[in-house]
Amino acid sequence: MTANRAFLIVMDSVGIGGAPDAHRFFNDERPDTGANTVGHIAQAQALRLPNLDRLGLGAAIRLASGLEAPGLGMPPQGLWGAATEISAGKDTPSGHWEIAGVPVPWEWHYFPRTVPAFPDRVTARICALAGTDGILANCHASGTQVIEDFGARHIRSGWPICYTSVDSVLQIAAHEQHFGLDRLIALCEGLAPMLHEMRVGRVIARPFLGERPGDFTRTPNRRDFAIPPPADTILDIAAAAGRVTHAVGKIGDIFSHRGIARSHKGMSDADLARHLLRLAGEAEPGSLTFANLVEFDTNFGHRRDIPGYASQLEWFDAVAGRLIASAGPGDLLLFTADHGNDPSWHGTDHTRERVPVLGFGVGPRAVGTVGFSDIGASVMDHLGLPAPQHGKSFL
Repeated sequence: MTANRAFLIVMDSVGIGGAPDAHRFFNDERPDTGANTVGHIAQAQALRLPNLDRLGLGAAIRLASGLEAPGLGMPPQGLWGAATEISAGKDTPSGHWEIAGVPVPWEWHYFPRTVPAFPDRVTARICALAGTDGILANCHASGTQVIEDFGARHIRSGWPICYTSVDSVLQIAAHEQHFGLDRLIALCEGLAPMLHEMRVGRVIARPFLGERPGDFTRTPNRRDFAIPPPADTILDIAAAAGRVTHAVGKIGDIFSHRGIARSHKGMSDADLARHLLRLAGEAEPGSLTFANLVEFDTNFGHRRDIPGYASQLEWFDAVAGRLIASAGPGDLLLFTADHGNDPSWHGTDHTRERVPVLGFGVGPRAVGTVGFSDIGASVMDHLGLPAPQHGKSFL
């Protein structure tokens, strides 16, 4: 068994523009053509990303979209390229599954922008599982705004707050104490099989605390119940070969906890970065560490916060520098993303974009425009393992 280790790090929503099918994806009924998360942030304000740019971030943006991002122009010293998605979605499961070698083979089900958003049979199932006479919200909503709007009524009535978004998802918010955390998780777990049969990607438990509007805050005890991937991913292949697999952040939820030996969670991306830095020193020979850092997306992309997104990028660039400094012989670090979420764009949805592929540990290398699945195939190649069904190594 090779002693090589692989660290695959998804910077959630850090797209670089140029998706050839962006015209087929929409925000506020307008196409995503021209969206460019990192490129537009760099145009809006100065970005200092010396570590990622040294690997080839600026070059990857030029390759993906033709945009010359101000301040991102270092000659690449690492592995660099841009990846294009083929799955018919710009969501978290689609991006991660395809990176792991399993493009999504179906069309996801999305709930309409109507009130109510959910069909009667779904509402009836929620009520039966929750033991309530009704549900609250039943609409498209922001996760933070919906608890402000319905949290007090939820505490009074005991009815769960049920909402969706432009993603293929049904989310249920409930108070950890008044409703009960275990009860909320059991409700979502019981509902998930019905939603998965409908090709809804995830049912998410969203617990919160507080007693009145203005005080309500979501807690870190979120749980996702996702459809399992329909074929073996790089995690399954590595686990079957006896390799230790580490899931950092929400990777376990995205892959239905399949093929994962150890899961490392935290309340913030800062916590997850500490896990990554620890694993850089502790992860076993031959192991695979697969990480997702979500706050680019949740805290700044959806909220269209350009300065906040820029600060998060600069914070992570420093983390990437520490990871590079911690890498040992035989280590491969790959930094990529699962979709875009351009904070300069109209609407609040993800944006269809190509994503960066930046690597350390195999020397300078321009890999060109590759597929999402080629990322997973390359990780398997580095670990001396068979590739998944889709993808070709660029190593």
